[in-house]
Amino acid sequence: MVQIGYTLMSEQTPARELVDYAATAERVGFDYAVISDHYFPWIEEMGHSPYCWSVLGAVAQVTERLPLMTYVTCPIMRYHPAVVAQKAATMGVLSQGRFTLGLGSGENLNEHVVGEGWPPVDTRHRMFAEAVQIIRKLFSGDYVTHQGEFFDVDSAKLYDLPERQVPIGIAASGGQSAEIAAQFGDVLVVNEPLPDVVRQFKACGGEGKPVYGQLPIAYDTDPEAARDRAHRLWRWAAAGGWKVMAELPAPVNFAAAAGTVRPEDVARNVPCGNDIDAVVRAVADFAAAGYTHVALVQIGHDRQQPFFDWAEKELLPALRGL
Repeated sequence: MVQIGYTLMSEQTPARELVDYAATAERVGFDYAVISDHYFPWIEEMGHSPYCWSVLGAVAQVTERLPLMTYVTCPIMRYHPAVVAQKAATMGVLSQGRFTLGLGSGENLNEHVVGEGWPPVDTRHRMFAEAVQIIRKLFSGDYVTHQGEFFDVDSAKLYDLPERQVPIGIAASGGQSAEIAAQFGDVLVVNEPLPDVVRQFKACGGEGKPVYGQLPIAYDTDPEAARDRAHRLWRWAAAGGWKVMAELPAPVNFAAAAGTVRPEDVARNVPCGNDIDAVVRAVADFAAAGYTHVALVQIGHDRQQPFFDWAEKELLPALRGL
């Protein structure tokens, strides 16, 4: 059965409400929750971007059973991998083993803020592989000294570790990143249903490991209102694919790139309204592609509580059959 998660969408939600939504997601029956780790929202209309690690600490205290995951953290620029390892280990302790560290090679949007520029994609992949290896070593609890191509670590050691080592999820969008995920990760993260990437991951050593995806939806009893909201807040996602999205530096650039995106363009990939069958079909596409977990994103901060009510009474029961 596919596990159904809830996305704590930092880019559209104030910090306190994210904590409340996590507690509600657990209460209504979601299987897990993921949280985005951004410095900026994708576009200005989304309007928020709190520090996800502070939110996660609070979420760990208001939930009891809900597994938690960063979706995803970049450990190559804004954060040094040794600091990411410490944060993740602390979350493993606070959540009593419910935390998975989701990692990705990042976007210019969030990483340029430290003023180090934005490397080309092949360089980022090498940086990322080195960062993950450092994090893995630190999770062992031993002293780690590392002098690498991109990162130095001087006699670092984590003193607070959970009983169970924090699993690492790795985001992929193509063959090279799928191979990195299979080699260094416990979990594969691919937002959209990409069976070729999943097959590559499994062929390179990822067979039997969980595969996580994400599905944006715009629930509303008025389908037209849902479609308009999805276009207003989610049009950036149809602006040209990950090769474009990883390079744009600011919300204004995403807005410009999405200038010709129409509501019907967004609605092709985002179920809008209250059609349960449309969501079930979309999740079934992930399942058919080999995904074990799908996290739903309800678009629109002001429509979360109606979405929770709908999910508890109608949507989650319908999805349990997958």
